Amino acid sequence: MATVICWARARTLARYDIKVIGINRGNLGFLTDLDPDNAQQQLADVLEGHYISEKRFLLEAQVCQQDCQKRISTAINEVVLHPGKVAHMIEFEVYIDEIFAFSQRSDGLIISTPTGSTAYSLSAGGPILTPSLDAITLVPMFPHTLSARPLVINSSSTIRLRFSHRRNDLEISCDSQIALPIQEGEDVLIRRCDYHLNLIHPKDYSYFNTLSTKLGWSKKLF
Repeated sequence: MATVICWARARTLARYDIKVIGINRGNLGFLTDLDPDNAQQQLADVLEGHYISEKRFLLEAQVCQQDCQKRISTAINEVVLHPGKVAHMIEFEVYIDEIFAFSQRSDGLIISTPTGSTAYSLSAGGPILTPSLDAITLVPMFPHTLSARPLVINSSSTIRLRFSHRRNDLEISCDSQIALPIQEGEDVLIRRCDYHLNLIHPKDYSYFNTLSTKLGWSKKLF
């Protein structure tokens, strides 16, 4: 059975493998296929079994101290490292599978799923990933260097964030809805979640048609 619901609840439904379909009530709506004006007929077709199903992986974010879990949440789109109330530069190190990858001075870092690659990550200059790609993107936010670039890694990797200057005003946010504070001496671990979002689309769904429509890409030349 499919559930039509706001995306704030989709993280919870993913735990129970409940099929989810979205009605576009906002602006771009990359995850929402149903048009409000035609939703009744489109939804009727879906409920009769005429739909396409796909799995989208989530991210799990943990704030931990000496690998002891303190706070945890999940994200469909992205996990964002950022200052709390006052904007300032953050100094941090990134480890991938416990191997040092890079250090950075920036306003933060966006860690995105393929689903989230057309959301906040896209606004920050990150790449668009097709939904079936088993990859995670790391996108710097206003880095204090010209060499910092978005990085794409395997979704099976574990990302650890460590902080050189201890502050008590850092946070990570999950899908811009849940905020986890980071206290002195704590690290952040981000990995692929054990369960998926079971997303369904109408039969005529095309990911690239959606991109073309939502982003205003040029039409075919011939």
